[in-house]
Amino acid sequence: MLELRNIRYGVDGEAGRVDILNDVSFTVPEGKFVVITGPNGGGKSTIAKIIAGVYVPTGGTIRFDGEDVTALSITERARRGISYALQQPVKFKGIQVIDLLRIAAGRQLSVAESCDCLSRVGLCARDYINREVNASLSGGELKRIEIATILARSTRLSVFDEPEAGIDLWSFQSLIRVFQDMRASIAGSSILVISHQERILEIADEIIVVAEGRIERQGPREDVLPALIGTASAITGCDRLTGRS
Repeated sequence: MLELRNIRYGVDGEAGRVDILNDVSFTVPEGKFVVITGPNGGGKSTIAKIIAGVYVPTGGTIRFDGEDVTALSITERARRGISYALQQPVKFKGIQVIDLLRIAAGRQLSVAESCDCLSRVGLCARDYINREVNASLSGGELKRIEIATILARSTRLSVFDEPEAGIDLWSFQSLIRVFQDMRASIAGSSILVISHQERILEIADEIIVVAEGRIERQGPREDVLPALIGTASAITGCDRLTGRS
């Protein structure tokens, strides 16, 4: 489904060229749940932005369903079936939640369908469907509404950048159920998540570990996760990895 080949990305800084990603290659097969993890600042979110089309790689190619999409814009990739949930959701003053869901779906979602999307992310639909997507909502509420927009789209590939950020424990448990439900309800779709949370890593089919702009290891969960748990301090600290406070 998705294939990254020898992806490189760099930016110009005061001290010269800074390489963020170096020769990153991996695939996200059809129908799989893949999690990218690793130390902060290692390039994980940059990979998500490159897949979505927010950043343009300085080298390498991206193929989606066999098509080279490296030069395509965010909009063009979205039309081909790639959804992207930001680490920090955007506020939309003047737009109601139901309108945002309809824009995401690309069609006139019914009220019942919109309410279903909100309920699946743990929000009481009658309290939120007509709310404005603005600063009156908490970070956790915005995050869950953004995830609801991904559900409304039902695309072939859904990319989530640290979806657990800013949500409480109850919402996190709901988030796990959302991912499990997405896998079961959208045939042939794949999910790619950037995360440190062990609970999310535990439901992955494959795990990719990224550090210093390179892939350190990748493979099936049962091969990669035990080593990560045993050396959790090498990721970002045991508490962050396991979800304990």
